[in-house]
Amino acid sequence: QVQLAESGGGLAKAGDSLRLSCVGSGRTFGAYAVGWFRQAPGKEREFVGLINWSGEITRYADSATGRFTISRDKAKNTVWLQMNSLRPEDTAKYYCAATFGLMIRVDEYDYWGQGTQVTVSS
Repeated sequence: QVQLAESGGGLAKAGDSLRLSCVGSGRTFGAYAVGWFRQAPGKEREFVGLINWSGEITRYADSATGRFTISRDKAKNTVWLQMNSLRPEDTAKYYCAATFGLMIRVDEYDYWGQGTQVTVSS
């Protein structure tokens, strides 16, 4: 069993940066890949990016490429989503999730956090 807890969301202005954290618990958390997703009101949850279990492989959605960076510290059981050059369209609730393998679909993830809200004003 893996439990995930996100933090670091808040209010930002366009062009600002935010760093979200995802802390995992459970003995096997380090074996999981971690994905970040977001969901804006009235929209489906969408893939933002992922990092594999070792931290050596990352993948990003087109909307995140070049602006967002995912990293992890296995000793701290923590995965970060560094978001730079924020835009109003980045406004959403951000979730981290855990799975095995390099998955980008919501239904391919086994464990989810409760999410953290990010609001970007123009």
